[in-house]
Amino acid sequence: MKMKILVLNCGSSSLKYQLFDMDGEKVLSKGLVERIGIPGSRVKHNRGAGDPVIRENDIPDHGAAIKMVLDLLTGPETGVIKSMDEISAAGHRVVHGGEKYAESVLADDSVMRAIDECTYLAPLHNPANLAGIRAMQEALPGIPNAAVFDTAFHQTMPPEAFLYGIPYKYYEKDRVRRYSFHGTSHKFVSSRAAELLGRPIERLKLVTCHVGNGSSITAVDGGRSVDSSLGMGTSPGVIMGTRSGDLDSAVVLHLVEREGSVRRASDIINKESGVLGISGISSDMRDIFAASVEGSERAALTMNMLARSIKKYIAAYAAVMGGADAVVFTAGVGENSDTVRELSLEGLEFMGIKLDKAKNAGIHGSEAEISTPDSPVKVLVIPTNEELMIARDTLGLVKKRPDEKVCSAS
Repeated sequence: MKMKILVLNCGSSSLKYQLFDMDGEKVLSKGLVERIGIPGSRVKHNRGAGDPVIRENDIPDHGAAIKMVLDLLTGPETGVIKSMDEISAAGHRVVHGGEKYAESVLADDSVMRAIDECTYLAPLHNPANLAGIRAMQEALPGIPNAAVFDTAFHQTMPPEAFLYGIPYKYYEKDRVRRYSFHGTSHKFVSSRAAELLGRPIERLKLVTCHVGNGSSITAVDGGRSVDSSLGMGTSPGVIMGTRSGDLDSAVVLHLVEREGSVRRASDIINKESGVLGISGISSDMRDIFAASVEGSERAALTMNMLARSIKKYIAAYAAVMGGADAVVFTAGVGENSDTVRELSLEGLEFMGIKLDKAKNAGIHGSEAEISTPDSPVKVLVIPTNEELMIARDTLGLVKKRPDEKVCSAS
């Protein structure tokens, strides 16, 4: 079966895309449309090797953005396919599926309604995700569109993990609970970890650490998420680029009272805290590391706080699962910062973690095992690939469609 799948990640004013040839899972093209609906719209289009194509045009909405992407993919000078008929399906990142979806689904009318009903849980993301699906349905009405939810992987968490210690009526009436996110990333790296370890995922206990500007730690037991550090929102867990990480509710109430509004307190917690707020330097850990080397005490404090918060979750989730077979680091910081990885694992030898510091120091953005050969608990660095995971889920859904022509024209 020859299939080319277009993966779309629509933000409120942006659109990231990748076109995959699923025969070999090759990326044929990728790009980014920025400032949709805002003056100064532009698209950066990459086609294999060579310099990217940059176009600056008025792009009023996601429909116009997708039309531009399709034109670039098929254009005589910019294209990688001869016609849009070669695109067999589209896979869409959807941030929130609520409690309804524990796996990816093809986007029919009922799915679209459900995504819309979850807008109150992800007001900045779900409307844009819906706009992307609708625009694709209009541009290529003959192909299936898959909705791949950030929250789906975590729907296997038990109630004792996802409920909060507030009156149960708020869960019953408003579905206030832990949902967590980055599910596509955790699913990808846990699956890849099983391959690298040569063991069935059903027999593995993994702690997957997605550490970047946004971060989440997940306990993956037998391939299923059983606990995760993000919650109903995206600020809890470990400290992040501009987000606070775990907070005492008294701190939240103090900020509301001190600043005079819930909105201002929310801005502080989500946009001015974490790495940026503690260091006073930057939200980028590369800047923090450089400042730490130069002697900045607050930069060093920031790195130690991040590492300590990661360490606490690793140990806690090993306890939840009754042990761990491996710890996996992924995402921007997890894949590239050997210092954060070393600090995060320091003192966890009691768990059976033995880090090979020399191996760890040489790994920046590549796949590797960085524990010693005799380490009972393995430590892996696995670059995440959420777009490929979306493409794989889309392929699986399309293959299940009965009596449908899903092969491309090529």
